[in-house]
Amino acid sequence: MEKVRIDKWLWAARFFKTRSIAKQAIEGGKVHADGHRVKASKDLTVGALLSIRQGWDLIEVEVIDLSDQRRGAEVARTLYRETEDSIARREKERSERQAANAGIQRERPNKKQRRQIHRFLREQE
Repeated sequence: MEKVRIDKWLWAARFFKTRSIAKQAIEGGKVHADGHRVKASKDLTVGALLSIRQGWDLIEVEVIDLSDQRRGAEVARTLYRETEDSIARREKERSERQAANAGIQRERPNKKQRRQIHRFLREQE
């Protein structure tokens, strides 16, 4: 296999759950090949460098092998290799997000605390 559509490859490599979601991401500009926006029908070749934005993360991968069939996760990981810069950047950004969210209280107020909040807000009016 020499060429495969980029949306099929992204689906086969398990970056997206369905081909239609992969196509929407491509059309939305979340996937770039060799630094350029692409269309879903673009033929992908071995050695191409892809930038894929998924949520907060920007993943840069090099295409090692081509496949148009979705297989298990172990086989899917053999289709690409993530660049060292991408791994380091993602880890750094993840730790920054965790540090920024460390001071945020995630608990909901209990019944007594809600009553106190409501009482305080009524007194402010």
